[in-house]
Amino acid sequence: MTITKGLLVRLEAKHGKDDEVEDFLSSALPLVRQEAGTKAWFALRFGRSEYGIIDFFPDEASRDAHLKGAVATVLIQKADELFETSPDIQKIDILASKLPSVAPAETNTKGLLLTFKAKEGHEQEVIQFLKDAQPLVMAEEDTIAWFAIHLPNDEYGIFDVFPDNGGRLKHLVGRVPQELAKHALSLLGSFPDMHLLKITAENFNP
Repeated sequence: MTITKGLLVRLEAKHGKDDEVEDFLSSALPLVRQEAGTKAWFALRFGRSEYGIIDFFPDEASRDAHLKGAVATVLIQKADELFETSPDIQKIDILASKLPSVAPAETNTKGLLLTFKAKEGHEQEVIQFLKDAQPLVMAEEDTIAWFAIHLPNDEYGIFDVFPDNGGRLKHLVGRVPQELAKHALSLLGSFPDMHLLKITAENFNP
């Protein structure tokens, strides 16, 4: 199945509400599992009081259904109670992806979000680079899921998940980062912004 659309939601917990936010995100899992068009869903912790959700869909209709569904409704209802500001919801396009054929037996615990600007005039080369990275990632046993993304502020990036820190470290010293570093001067218009994430909950719907 081809994944073409996604959502990236950034959440800032109110002071002292971190545990409640994590519990709330985990409580959304039963609702997400009922959404046939939500093919992968992850609750993220960026750092102290910084949380997020990233999820992936085969098409625009599935993304719209999710945005009109129970999870989004509950998120808005809880916003004033749990979050400092309204959720920051970004629609993203998926350029290439890797998904497991069956849901993993164990929940992944680590994630990585890398974003960067393309050098002006080199956007198509960046897109092709990200698409070309997909076969390299397919060979990485501990990179369970991987997505090349295009964000609305004309940033590009990669999001991927791993069973543990060892799997993430192997990816960080692997072929894709090496190739990105090799082509950085010609392709990148900004220094990459890297977030080492904790995955607090996830759901796959292959």
